[in-house]
Amino acid sequence: MANTASAKKRIRSSARRRERNSHFRSAARTYVKKTRFLIQQGDLEAAELMSRKAASTLDKAARKGIVHKRNASRRKSRLMKELSLAQKTKT
Repeated sequence: MANTASAKKRIRSSARRRERNSHFRSAARTYVKKTRFLIQQGDLEAAELMSRKAASTLDKAARKGIVHKRNASRRKSRLMKELSLAQKTKT
């Protein structure tokens, strides 16, 4: 348990930030999950649209410092690679 006033304030501010950041983190995970599901279903057009939303959300989270920029880049890269592979095997 925090003893000093500054430590108590830090706990409160951390809680506020965690609540605010969880929205972006959750949205990014949801879009990535939906994209992967659409790829598995074979709906590549919808998957491409969803991947754009996922990339946009990851970029926004990286800009705000919620996710590290390299983490966002890596996740986008893996998602696009998966989509590209699915498109190649489909045709």
